[in-house]
Amino acid sequence: MGALPVDDDRWAYEIKWDGYRTVVFVDVAAQQVRVQSSSGLDVSRTYGELAGMWRDLNAATAVLDGEIVVFTDDGRPSFEALQRHETQVVFQAFDVLAIDGNDVTGLAYEQRRELLAHVLDGGDNWTVPAHRVGGGAELFAATAAQGLEGVIAKRLGSTYQVGKRSPNWRKVKNRTRVELMIGGFTPGSGNRSSTFGALLVGVRDGDELRFAGGVGTGFTHRRLEELTRLLTPLVTETCPFATTPPREYTRTAVWVRPERSALVEIAEFTNEGYVRHASFIELGS
Repeated sequence: MGALPVDDDRWAYEIKWDGYRTVVFVDVAAQQVRVQSSSGLDVSRTYGELAGMWRDLNAATAVLDGEIVVFTDDGRPSFEALQRHETQVVFQAFDVLAIDGNDVTGLAYEQRRELLAHVLDGGDNWTVPAHRVGGGAELFAATAAQGLEGVIAKRLGSTYQVGKRSPNWRKVKNRTRVELMIGGFTPGSGNRSSTFGALLVGVRDGDELRFAGGVGTGFTHRRLEELTRLLTPLVTETCPFATTPPREYTRTAVWVRPERSALVEIAEFTNEGYVRHASFIELGS
């Protein structure tokens, strides 16, 4: 993740879709579409709704990079809905790696985007989302207002780096800060063996404390030691949460009286009410 570029007019911006990064291989003559996960697995059968993409390809073959997402009724992508896969996915194509057997990864970003716009027509389960040059702050603000994950900034003139993280692609995510009660922690291991692994947090719901998951990142070593000193006197045998958390937490959990809170930065709350991509900021007031 990063901040918006300062040299705004030298970058293009795309919406960051909350889904699975995917590479799709399309062969029109064979009427074949192979869908490959970011880990290299063939997931074509899992996403059979993409099998007809060859009909909308304006080339003999192509290799496309993009994100598989599921949209809810309000038009927002939902990672949880994607995991359940109860409704059909949409492949959001944002780059092209090859056309008719010709490698185009060495072309500039804007050239690849132009090729992409011509090589794939939109369908019910695939599309080429719009992008813009400059105006990153405005697009980022729009994604925040619509509850989207954020934007991807891509440097103009940059080539496609296969299998590498590139400074020419920059994720800028919307984050929310919430104050949560600390109801326990999990034991640490390795360099955290003397402190803890993750805080177990909850949301006040009237007189009850509703479990909201774990927070395991955002700590300095000094902060880990400080929190351990603060929480140790609060240790109790009684789980403070109204509903017992899942076994993945309870089998090692150390419960504490919920007298301290933590300011946490999150991507969102899941449908189950758990924090997603949570990072500790500071102790609450």
